[in-house]
Amino acid sequence: MPDSAANEAISDRLDDAADAAIAACGGDLRSTIRALILANEYLEFELGQCNAAVSRGFARGRHGGAVGAPGEST
Repeated sequence: MPDSAANEAISDRLDDAADAAIAACGGDLRSTIRALILANEYLEFELGQCNAAVSRGFARGRHGGAVGAPGEST
């Protein structure tokens, strides 16, 4: 279980990020929430594009070889 110092560091980092997002939106909380929702939707879209780009066979380990640089033994 993380200690209280680690939890406080995480909390401080999140508070700083929230403050930065609010400041970037001119202090308007509604605009901040909208911007964060939009950013999340964009990241979900990008993740979907990445998932679509990876072949199902490769993702299941049916690529017929080791993963790594050519000539690299595993």
